[in-house]
Amino acid sequence: MGRLGTVALDGTKVAASASKAANRGEGKLRELAAEAVAAHAAADAAEDELYGEGRRGDEVPPEAWSPRGRAGRIAGALAQLEAGRRAAEAERDAKAAEFRARREAGQRTGPAPAGAAVALAQENLARVIAEREAQLARLAGRHAAGEPRRGRVAGVQDYCRVRQAAAKVERARQREAQRQAAAEQAAGPGPVRNITDPDSRLMPTRNGFIQGYNAQNVTSEDGLVIATELTGDTTDMAWFAPMTARAQQAAALIGAHRPASGREAGDAPGSSGIALVLADAGYCSEDNLTCPGPDRLIAAGKRRDLEQAARDESGGAAGQDRGGTAVQAMRERLRTGDAIAAYRQRGHIAETPHGHIKHNMGFRQLSMRGKDKAAAEWTFACAIHNLFRALTAGHLTPQALAGLAG
Repeated sequence: MGRLGTVALDGTKVAASASKAANRGEGKLRELAAEAVAAHAAADAAEDELYGEGRRGDEVPPEAWSPRGRAGRIAGALAQLEAGRRAAEAERDAKAAEFRARREAGQRTGPAPAGAAVALAQENLARVIAEREAQLARLAGRHAAGEPRRGRVAGVQDYCRVRQAAAKVERARQREAQRQAAAEQAAGPGPVRNITDPDSRLMPTRNGFIQGYNAQNVTSEDGLVIATELTGDTTDMAWFAPMTARAQQAAALIGAHRPASGREAGDAPGSSGIALVLADAGYCSEDNLTCPGPDRLIAAGKRRDLEQAARDESGGAAGQDRGGTAVQAMRERLRTGDAIAAYRQRGHIAETPHGHIKHNMGFRQLSMRGKDKAAAEWTFACAIHNLFRALTAGHLTPQALAGLAG
C-alpha cells in the first residue's frame, strides 16, 4: 500500500471534549482566577484554625493549579490570552520599526501600521520641530554675525512643514479613534479561551461554530493517512508547507521499507516518491505556491469556478486578475485539461478518510482534553483508519502477508 504519486492535503474540524458555553473573555477569566485564589485562601485559613498554622495564610496549594484542576485551566487560559496579546504587540512593534527604517532611508513607506500610526506621526512631528528649531538657531547665529535679515521668518509653530506634520498627527488620532470604535462595535466577545479545554478553539463549520480543533491530513491515492497534525488554527493556509514536509518524510520512509518487488518508480530509498500534491482554495497563497517541495495543484477559487473556467473557450475567467503572479499562473494552469482532471481527484483522495473516520467509525468528538492528549487520540484514530483500509483492500490477509514475506 501507499501509492504516493498523487497525495492530497485537507483539513477537517473535530469537536473537542468541551462546550462552547465554557468560553470566557479575559475579564471573566481574571474574575474566576481571583475567586479561586480567595476560595483557596479561605480553605487554608479554615485548616489553620483546625490543625494549626503550617503555612502562610495567603499561599495557594501548588496542586490547586494543576492543569487538570479548574483553577489550573483558568490560569492556562489567561496565560494563552496574555501570550497572544504580547505576540500581537511584538508584531505591531516590528512593523513600526520597519516603517521607521524605510522612512529614515528615504524609501516609500505607504500607510503607517494600524495601532502605531499616532506614535509614528508624533515622532515625525517631533523630528520636524527639531529640524526647524535647528534652522532658526543657525539663522539667529548668522544674524548675530551681522548678516542682514531678509523678510519675515516663520516661527516653529508657523512653519509650513510643522503645520503639515501636526495635521498628520490629528488625522492619525481621528483614524485611530474610528478604528477603536469600529472594533468595539464589531460582533463577538473578542478573544476568548475555554476553561474546560484551553487549547481548543471556536472553529467555523458549514453548520455554525463548534468548540474543537482543526486536523490536517495528507492522504495517499489508496486512502492511507501518511501525515497528520491536530492544530488550533481556524484556517488551513499556514499548514501547507509543514504538512507537505511531513508527507515527504513519511513517503521516504514508506519507500525505504517497501519490498523491491513492489517498489514504484521514484520509490528508491531516500526518495520522497510524491509527484503531485492536491489542496483546496483554503491553502492558496503566493508562499504556498512557491515554497520548496513537490509539484502542486492548489485551487485558486471555488470548484464550480474552476470547472467553468476550464470549459470557457473564450480565454476569459472570473477573477483572473486577482492574486499575485503565482496565483494567476495556477489559475491559468487549472484551465488546462490535464490539470483540472488531476485536481478532480482531490475530493475523493482527501475527503474519503475524513468521512470514514467520522461517519463509519463514529469518531465525532475527542474524549481527551489538552492538545497533546487530543492529538494522540486523533493520531490513533487515523492509525485505525489505516488498518481498516489495509484490511478492506486485502493487504493484511494471510495470503498477502505470506506473499510479501516470500
